Amino acid sequence: MASVKEIQDRLFEKIPGYMKLDFDNVGMLAGFCGMEVTSAVVALDITDAVIEEAIACGAQLIVSHHPLIFEPMKRVTDDDIKGRKIIRMIQNGLSGICMHTNLDAAEGGVNDCLMAALGARVTGLLSPHGTHPDGTPFGISRIGELPAPVDFDDFLARTKQRLHVSALRYVSGGRQVQRIACCGGAGGSDMRKAVEAGCDTYVTADLKYDHFLDARDFGLNLIDADHFCTENVVVPRLRQLLLEIDPALTVKISGVHKQTVCFY
Repeated sequence: MASVKEIQDRLFEKIPGYMKLDFDNVGMLAGFCGMEVTSAVVALDITDAVIEEAIACGAQLIVSHHPLIFEPMKRVTDDDIKGRKIIRMIQNGLSGICMHTNLDAAEGGVNDCLMAALGARVTGLLSPHGTHPDGTPFGISRIGELPAPVDFDDFLARTKQRLHVSALRYVSGGRQVQRIACCGGAGGSDMRKAVEAGCDTYVTADLKYDHFLDARDFGLNLIDADHFCTENVVVPRLRQLLLEIDPALTVKISGVHKQTVCFY
């Protein structure tokens, strides 16, 4: 059996910490370094419900994408949302490992999984932000190609179905879809780069009104497919990585954490 720290270290071999953005907080953020892990839960976020789910199934570890601790904390108390989560985890022998923007950028990470879900082959990076030790660039957003052009309405239907999103926010650029860019989660800042890269379509989340106005003027098909839904595609990959580290692990994909934003 592997310990929590050993699992973190093995994950960092596959999802290097140096690939994160400078502001980020990744790795083991709460718990017990030496505790042996027989059971784990994977989820996009460590929510109260996910913690209770992990306790109920006897897990020692939660592995998430979004960090349990992001902003600096000066105290851990039960009258604070984050503090309450940490206390509940510690009281029940739970540790938390979080792989955030390093997982966004990693090969086989969030955006490779998102591009695969959209039916496209990754052909390049939209906005590199660093280099590997061998000099190869890495970055978060991806450029990809569909095997053949498809009508935008058909691509919308495909995106909604494959990402399991209840509704899409979008604007049509009046073009068919073949050369696409994607950024799981909040990717509005890369929209102009998608235009400059010659993409006809950009799939991301957390877009503002002005993004849609500009996209229409650029002739860019722009889709906001929800923050949770554009990133949750990586959760099965996290499960696979844990099983590669220790095939004897019991790894459960959270059944309680769903799309957070609802549409009426």
